[in-house]
Amino acid sequence: MSRNTYNDVPPDILDNEEDDDSVAVESGSDVEFDLEANPSSVQRGTEVIRRFWTTLPNAPGVYRMLDLKGDVLYVGKAKSLKARVGSYARGQAHSNRIARMIAETSSMEFVTTATETEALLLEANLIKQLKPRYNVLLRDDKSLPYILLTADHPAPQLVKHRGARKRKGDYYGPFASVWAVNRTINALQRAFLLRSCNDSYFENRTRPCLLYQIKRCSGPCTNEISPEDYAELVSEARAFLSGKSNAVKQRITEEMQQAAEELEFERAARCRDRLAALSAIQGVQGINTQSVEEADVFALDEQAGQFCVEVFFFRNWQNWGNRAYFPKADKSMTPDEVLSSFLAQFYDDKPAPRLILLSHEIEDAELMAAALSTKSETRVEIHAPQRGERRQLIDYVLRNAKEALGRRLADTASQQKLLISLGQAFGMNKAPRRVEVYDNSHIMGTNAVGAMVVAGANGFMKQHYRTFNMKSEDLKPGDDYGMMREMLQRRFARLVKEEPRTPDQQENASSSDSEDAFPSWPDLVLIDGGKGQLEAARQALADVGVGEDDVTLVGIAKGRDRDAGRETFFKIGQPAFKLPPRDPALYFVQRLRDEAHRFAIGTHRAKRKREMVKNPLDEIPGIGPTRKRALLHHFGTVKAIQRAALEDLMKAPGVNAATARAVYDFFHERG
Repeated sequence: MSRNTYNDVPPDILDNEEDDDSVAVESGSDVEFDLEANPSSVQRGTEVIRRFWTTLPNAPGVYRMLDLKGDVLYVGKAKSLKARVGSYARGQAHSNRIARMIAETSSMEFVTTATETEALLLEANLIKQLKPRYNVLLRDDKSLPYILLTADHPAPQLVKHRGARKRKGDYYGPFASVWAVNRTINALQRAFLLRSCNDSYFENRTRPCLLYQIKRCSGPCTNEISPEDYAELVSEARAFLSGKSNAVKQRITEEMQQAAEELEFERAARCRDRLAALSAIQGVQGINTQSVEEADVFALDEQAGQFCVEVFFFRNWQNWGNRAYFPKADKSMTPDEVLSSFLAQFYDDKPAPRLILLSHEIEDAELMAAALSTKSETRVEIHAPQRGERRQLIDYVLRNAKEALGRRLADTASQQKLLISLGQAFGMNKAPRRVEVYDNSHIMGTNAVGAMVVAGANGFMKQHYRTFNMKSEDLKPGDDYGMMREMLQRRFARLVKEEPRTPDQQENASSSDSEDAFPSWPDLVLIDGGKGQLEAARQALADVGVGEDDVTLVGIAKGRDRDAGRETFFKIGQPAFKLPPRDPALYFVQRLRDEAHRFAIGTHRAKRKREMVKNPLDEIPGIGPTRKRALLHHFGTVKAIQRAALEDLMKAPGVNAATARAVYDFFHERG
């Protein structure tokens, strides 16, 4: 049969099609793709797929579909690569999203694996790394926080942890928010009196700190407690966090009673306070369940073509919080398809609990459980309960998912109305989809920083925020105009270089209503400043080839006495104007400006704080923490080290002649 037709794939191959479990569209998902109107593009993609299909093995693996630019369109897994890829090679019965994906495919890449389980894990990893347009994407920039009880020090530390698990110790979690972790750690400190200070602080203490005075630490740093007794506290904390809470409380209760019988009322009071702290940990966790010791509960809701996955975390029969996720997925996908793909990505960077409860049955539940069991090195079960207390728990989580998605849709609608009013206020043809606001902060020109905040239909897009450390040697201290020029030149020079756009692309970007295709180019740029700042911004954009028609520039000058509501607006080619006092656009601009100001001030203060605590010894090559500590212990202060003679430096413990010479030369060259 001719290779130019759609049907040259053997029927037995086409009959083995597996369900596509994670297809979604990032951009253009609202545009209908007509197979009859676009047969040539689909046929070209089909022929590309056929060429790869002929040499594929009947083995499990992962495949990637790439466009003309080499960007990954889609990542999928397969029990049989030949059968799965062959399912794309037919020209009929494809949904619109599959047809779009095939039409854009110009190449494919493959990785064979030993088992389908390995393919599932690799697929989830690649989706999170590559973020393909046609996959369900877990949009979350932050890892979940844990509590860490360290095991790399004689006096273990109880701390909050987020990120890779590189430090030796026991990790408990995840918690839904940092607030939940902080609240629990505070209670654990009162209950078990474990230290929270870092090792350097611990080693340099000569007397107990304030936490010891307020009975939040047992003072192991200055031997206020013996190593054996501290180890007993650590053992109790580990047992409590591991689920043996009743045994720990019983032991403390017995100790309290014994202390009372022996008339040691202070020790009895300490035990009483510890019991109260443990009760607080167990009592403020919201809903708790008697049938679930350790589980993650997932419930998915769909409204208006958008999805929300609510996750509740249960550990030791306690609710450790919840979190809502809004995965990116095509509206034509079924809930079980979205939930299946979401689940694989969710556990890509974290261990799974022993039990996972779902609101929807997923087709590959057994495969998913096997993959997570292999990764976690413990048996993981996945269930979608239909009755009983677990079903009531699912219903509770599902109600939270519905409410979270309803709030998000309402917020998005309100935000879109504000963007429309903002575009009308500044004479734009269309509502801006991306708004950037620029501000800078400094004190007499020192520690100068610039800040950019970004807003869109989903509110403030904090993952797109950016700070600028002023680098220009020609910049004079306190030159606000110069700082604005440098900031905008760096921002737009990079944008022009990395993502240049033609007028056609600009028009297409402006007309797209896809929420997920958040543009890289701003439609509206707000400058915190008057006519002078606006002119500096215009020159900066012109220097990098960005014209007045590419981006709308508006300057915001504060009103008399810096009162909100009296702002004056400046736009190139127009006289200055003001907005009506009760105009929603005015309030929106104030929010944007205040957020930029907050971000700039916060960044400036953080930089100034780093500079204030900066130790000159850190700048000397070869001076690490040990030698720095030895010098400070010997001389007392940095100023004493700076005044010391070379011979005195050589007498310091742990400092050899070469190190002493390096320290001496460093300070005397500066003097």
